[in-house]
Amino acid sequence: QLQAFGGGLVQAGGSLRLSCVASGDYSRNTVMAWFRQAPGKERDFVAAIRWTEYYADSVKGRFTISRDNAKRTVYLQMNSLKPADTAVYYCAAGNGVITSSMREGSRYPYWGQGTLVTVSS
Repeated sequence: QLQAFGGGLVQAGGSLRLSCVASGDYSRNTVMAWFRQAPGKERDFVAAIRWTEYYADSVKGRFTISRDNAKRTVYLQMNSLKPADTAVYYCAAGNGVITSSMREGSRYPYWGQGTLVTVSS
């Protein structure tokens, strides 16, 4: 199970930090990821982490993914937010996700409930 929280309303240029707590079959080798889905659009990859981090080009340099294995938690620090970042953000987890597939949502068997991030202009 995954529980995501930390979303909210923020002005453009502001920051938010999302958290996702994992329970069940979790280890330091588990790939943890964030995806997002804007209204009327498909779900998009945002970032993933196993031992290193991977980012979508649209968030590189603004977002940082990190993990605390002792707390079974993955974080997404979002800085310099833009209205285009408005979306429901989902965390995902998978134990058999290979590096070349980290951007594919279908590779993750576990998903959190989503948390809404709204960036006002």
